[in-house]
Order: sequence, then structure tokens, then C-alpha cells
Amino acid sequence: MKGIRTMSVLAMLASLSIKAVAGPPFQTDDPQPIDFRNYEFYTFAASDGTAAETDIVTPGFEFNWGALPNVHLHMIVPAAGILPADEPRAFGLGDIELGIKLRFVQEGKHRPMLGTFTMFEIPTGNAAKGLGLGKTWYKVPLWAQKSFGPWTTYGGGGVTLVNAPGYRDYPFAGWLLQRDFGKKVTLGAEVFYHGPEGPATPLSRPATLVDVGGYYKFRDPGFQLLFCYGHSAIGLSENYAYLGLYWTWGKKKADGDKPDAPAGAAFNGMHPGLMGAL
Repeated sequence: MKGIRTMSVLAMLASLSIKAVAGPPFQTDDPQPIDFRNYEFYTFAASDGTAAETDIVTPGFEFNWGALPNVHLHMIVPAAGILPADEPRAFGLGDIELGIKLRFVQEGKHRPMLGTFTMFEIPTGNAAKGLGLGKTWYKVPLWAQKSFGPWTTYGGGGVTLVNAPGYRDYPFAGWLLQRDFGKKVTLGAEVFYHGPEGPATPLSRPATLVDVGGYYKFRDPGFQLLFCYGHSAIGLSENYAYLGLYWTWGKKKADGDKPDAPAGAAFNGMHPGLMGAL
């Protein structure tokens, strides 16, 4: 059966974020937006697959803009592909992702940072070929983050709202722990859960994945390599992978923010379910 799929991104988680890293290349995101009047750009490839189907983005392009203090605007334009196990493959423009990240509680000595990252998946992909849902769908999360020296932990969860034939709303949640190793390397691991997206889709059952990945900062700290790989530990058998390059530029970093840390969206929107959250 030819299911309707959506390709977006990320995220992702994304997603890429590294404030002490958050979001991409992981599926769990963080509440920390990029600084006011700063910019981020990513180019990446990502894959998420089950025995029924593998969905890919190659390449994907992400842009984030610190439009206001504590607010950044987000967009992902993906070149998408679906690789079903026993049906024709399809490639083309996927659903474009737009988002708004809002931090409403600053991190304190004993207080975590809190924020949200609402995303809108715009139906630009060809639904007849399985490259989009044909309808707008949404992701509404709540994220928290706390740092302790070289360690950072963040996570939370939310709901994906899908009003399309064969799909249904489903929850997602994740938590991540990461550590800086010197000035060039950050490594982390996450546990990420998503519910079933619908009875007739590749993600018809829930799954809990364990992902490991990180960031490598080149000589210019505003230029980084991001990478992640994971596999489900509980539930539906699922694989996740992300590889990307990241650039940032703009005004001087605000006090209290870690420098040169991506704050994009966690990559989690190949279609509702595949890629997890975000």
C-alpha cells in the first residue's frame, strides 16, 4: 500500500543545536534560541527507517534567525526521498518546516531554562508520490535545559497534531546528556520515544530509541560537523542517522550563552513518526 508520507526536518532534531548542543543532530531539542541578530545555516543528510520503509533527506537546508531576544525563527527546505520495502521509490521536494522557538524562563543557578519550539509542516511535498501529507501538521513541545560545567542535560516532550487520512495525533518525549571534551568536541547520548502515528503507516507501533552523536568544531568555531546514529531499544525496530555541516554568524554572543552552539530544530520530521518529535 502506498502510504502518504511527509519529509521535512529536524532537528531534530535537529534538528541541530549545540549550546552545549541541543537539537540536531539529535531528535530531542532544547529551549535555547540563537542570540538576537545572529544567524545559523545547516546543510545535512538524514535517514530514518523501519522494515516497511526508509525515509531520507539529502540534502536538507536549515536556516535560523534570532529575530528578537529569546526568540528565533526557523525554516527547513528538504530534498526528500521515500524507499518502501515493496513499492516504487519517490524523490522530490518534501514538506517545508517553519517554526518559532521561544524561551520564557532563563536558566539560573538552581533553575532550569524553559521554552517551546512550535513547528508547522507546510504541505509542499507531492502527497500523491508519498513526499508529503497534503495537509499542514504541527508539533507542540515543552523543553527544559540545565548545565553543570562541561555537562549539559535537556529534554521534554509534546504532541504531534496530524489531521490527515490514516494518521492520528501522537506523543513524543526525549532526554539527552552531553559533555564538552575540550574546545573542539562535544559528545552526547539520548533516549527518545514516539507514539504510533497511525495503524496503516510505517510507524504503526511506538518505539524508544537510543542515539549517540555529537559535534566537532573546526578551526573556525562558527563552522562545525554534526553527526548522530541510533536504533530502537524498545518497540518497533527503527534506525536513525544524521550528518550535517553548520555555520553561524552575527552579533557578539549574549552574556550567559555558550558561544558557537547550534540552536536549530531537532531533526524529527521526515513524516509524523519517523524522526521522532521534531
